Amino acid sequence: MELEFAEKFAAEWVDAWNAHDLDRLLGHFAEDVVWSSPVVVSFCGEESGTLRGKQAVREYYAAGLERIPNLRFEVLSVRAGMAVMVINYRNQDGREVSEVLKLRDGLVVEGHGTYA
Repeated sequence: MELEFAEKFAAEWVDAWNAHDLDRLLGHFAEDVVWSSPVVVSFCGEESGTLRGKQAVREYYAAGLERIPNLRFEVLSVRAGMAVMVINYRNQDGREVSEVLKLRDGLVVEGHGTYA
């Protein structure tokens, strides 16, 4: 993956999050996406921390936007690998977070939220 593509993807991703535009945000995901995060456990009650499918991710993100009305991200850095990218960002609470995203045909097919 080219770094230029990853940086553009991250810019569109953060714009969608900061606008709280769920449809625009989910436009970055494949229908068969698999998403994992420790926050999935607390927001969705899914003990494995893993969601399968775009609809499950939609419900998770919708819950996040509802629970955190001041949600806002600032991209700190972007890294690109072989069909994988990492977005490092600071959230509305000043915490640093990284999302590791595996892409296929320009869409996220696997993602992992990681927290300090």
